[in-house]
Amino acid sequence: MAVPLFTAAPQAVNVLDAGSLLSAFGAIGIAVVLFAETGMLVGFFLPGDSLLFTAGLLCVPGEDGPVSLSLPQVLIAAVAGALIGAQAGFWIGRRGGRALLTRSRSKKLHEGAARAEELLAKYGHAKAIVLARFVPIVRTVLNPLAGALGVPTRVFTLWQVAGGTVWTVGLVLGGYALGSSIPNVDRYLLPLVALVVAVSLTPIALELLRARRARTTEDAR
Repeated sequence: MAVPLFTAAPQAVNVLDAGSLLSAFGAIGIAVVLFAETGMLVGFFLPGDSLLFTAGLLCVPGEDGPVSLSLPQVLIAAVAGALIGAQAGFWIGRRGGRALLTRSRSKKLHEGAARAEELLAKYGHAKAIVLARFVPIVRTVLNPLAGALGVPTRVFTLWQVAGGTVWTVGLVLGGYALGSSIPNVDRYLLPLVALVVAVSLTPIALELLRARRARTTEDAR
């Protein structure tokens, strides 16, 4: 039986653990986390990818996981949180500009901003906005950065809706499909979540490796 849209929070919630967040807040927690991760610069550390995939797994009927979720509720909450968050981040960037980033002392956030700006310059607005959804930290920073750089509102809205919908629905249905095809998949929840986190961090690792090789090549000249 699926839980309501939100559940009563326990005394302690680990915001970095997808299972803990879902057990505490249900589908409404997905919307809040994705809004914070994609719309507020302070949410760059939140587990968006693993949260969506885990939520999909926990929507499978009959699984005895930490909580049972409704697939329609999860999809609606995920899409709403991601799209509203991105649009809010864009308007914050349009209003506040680069001052929002310069005030932050987070090294990861500044690295994400540099990567986001590189994506915009390399791929153009449309492709960069879509690709950023699949890269942790970058998807947090690109939205306000797009606003600060003057990306047209219509262009940003169109492509953030496309990218956000594909990202959220894809990960949720991916988790649901895996849970539906493998009996008792909840037994492997932690390894699966760890795999999703590792895959989501791969673009960052590859970028760091590329940057290190570029510096090595420059130093050798």
